[in-house]
Amino acid sequence: MNNKLKPAVIGGVVLGLLSAIPFVNFVNLCCCLWAILGGLLASYLYVKNSPVPANAGDGAIVGAIAGAVGAGIYLVLGIPLAIVSGSAMRAMLINLMTNVDPSQAEMLRRQMEAQGDNIAGVIVQSLVGALLLIVFSVIGGLIGIPLFEKRKGGTMPPPPPAPGGAPYAA
Repeated sequence: MNNKLKPAVIGGVVLGLLSAIPFVNFVNLCCCLWAILGGLLASYLYVKNSPVPANAGDGAIVGAIAGAVGAGIYLVLGIPLAIVSGSAMRAMLINLMTNVDPSQAEMLRRQMEAQGDNIAGVIVQSLVGALLLIVFSVIGGLIGIPLFEKRKGGTMPPPPPAPGGAPYAA
């Protein structure tokens, strides 16, 4: 399991940080892209360092671990950042919508003002987002195995040396 942990943590840190940073996290609106890329990165690093060919189960495991690490980082960093940057994000969305459809922008502005700075809403939204990060990271890990694993599945690693062999010479 330890050979899965390092690639998964690296993939999880990448997806967690990119998902928590305001404005950069908008990429996740496209099918949780940071989560999928974090799972892909974890499976790539696992395949690269694995002595045996990896299978879909390995991809799912490293993807799940990466998703859990990323979700934890997302919750720890993302909730405070969402609370602090919430008004700037709302203003940006309203300005964007004003350019597209001014009547819809006014309706969106009224809805956002009615909602206000609801911390409980941010927490619930973040918990749902964390769950989605885990699910899509597993998908990324599953996609990564057939992409990166080019070895055939029948080979076994060499056996460990027999006990009682030649003594260690210093």
